[in-house]
Amino acid sequence: MSHEQFRQLSPEAPELAPIISGLFDEYSARYGDFFARHAEVELTEWYLPPQGLFIVLERDGEIIAMGAYKPYDAVTAELKRIWTRGDLRRQGLAQKVLVELERRALEAGYRQVFLTTGFRQPEAVRLYLSYGYQPQFDITRDPVEYSLPPHDGRLRFRKPLGDNVLTEAVDEAS
Repeated sequence: MSHEQFRQLSPEAPELAPIISGLFDEYSARYGDFFARHAEVELTEWYLPPQGLFIVLERDGEIIAMGAYKPYDAVTAELKRIWTRGDLRRQGLAQKVLVELERRALEAGYRQVFLTTGFRQPEAVRLYLSYGYQPQFDITRDPVEYSLPPHDGRLRFRKPLGDNVLTEAVDEAS
């Protein structure tokens, strides 16, 4: 029987290179250079505790999925780099990473999460909607429309974390 576990890593850890390369190869295959004009400057210190985190999911010591978060604002963590190796898709691994990132962001004091995915990733959209993420775009529109000006191709989602956030929102509305 195989054993899965999460491990926290530095985003610059050498063992991440193949899986990060796989992630960016997939982005390139899906989008070409579409996002090149909006390229983010990745500061690896964003992903370091206590404000950020980079984790991998390992199966029998082999990295099979990953994800990270960094601060978006004082109460919001931005989820990033959620990815599963291509040959291991459809096993629920992305969901495991998503749930673990939410749990750890809540433990770190964040009250909500924010994330973006690209307009050519319908499986990611389905995942986030199925886990209670609130789309910040019209899900009835063709996602390709969000690749045209004035949009930037990113589909944005938000989600409150923990019951205390929902209770506080109800209290504030009263």
